[in-house]
Amino acid sequence: MFVVFLKFSANKDRAGAFMDAHNSWLRRGFDAGVFVLAGSLQPRLGGGILAHSVSREALEARVAEDPFVAEGIVSAEIVELAPAKADPRLDFLVA
Repeated sequence: MFVVFLKFSANKDRAGAFMDAHNSWLRRGFDAGVFVLAGSLQPRLGGGILAHSVSREALEARVAEDPFVAEGIVSAEIVELAPAKADPRLDFLVA
């Protein structure tokens, strides 16, 4: 499992122009079953995504396709998390 941090850069004022394309990219990630959670980093620092059932290489390629990443609006950091214990509602995340 991976946590993806999308942190705003100095170009964050351009986010509005690419928001629809970014949201379409997010939908494709959810539709593919790769993204299981997405939300905003507070206060207005960017966004975060929980990704599951994907290799690091495939996730890196997917993240590179995010218009926010491609346009330099955010920088992406991918952190791998090896789940060992979860609430029963999240058992599907534990390998």
